[in-house]
Amino acid sequence: MHTPILSALFAVFALPAMAQQSCPNAVTNSEMIDCAQDGFDVEDDALNDGYQDVINLMTRWDANLPANERGAVKAMKEGQRAWITFRDKTCEAEGYIFKGGSAEPLAVIGCKTQLTKERANQLFSLLENLGDF
Repeated sequence: MHTPILSALFAVFALPAMAQQSCPNAVTNSEMIDCAQDGFDVEDDALNDGYQDVINLMTRWDANLPANERGAVKAMKEGQRAWITFRDKTCEAEGYIFKGGSAEPLAVIGCKTQLTKERANQLFSLLENLGDF
């Protein structure tokens, strides 16, 4: 059974360890947050690259359809906006375990990094599976 207390304890001890793995010289909370933000930025850049490639693919799809059947680009843009809201609100909620504490930004950034990486992988998988259509 996985209890909230065990989750909290894991998070308290895991966050500094995760920050140390990616930035072994980060000592202060500020340095760990900066490092975590750098990691998020890398994943966000990959997400943006994948998203742009998907938009380009869907633009080609739409161009090959009659005007009244187009909508792939619009649907993807709306879906991505909804996903960003989902990610940000989900991670905001996860940060509440440390609300007001110095670990809260690390929890939020870590969550956003993980979800962003997963979404980028989804987009690249979509391109890989549907790029020839």
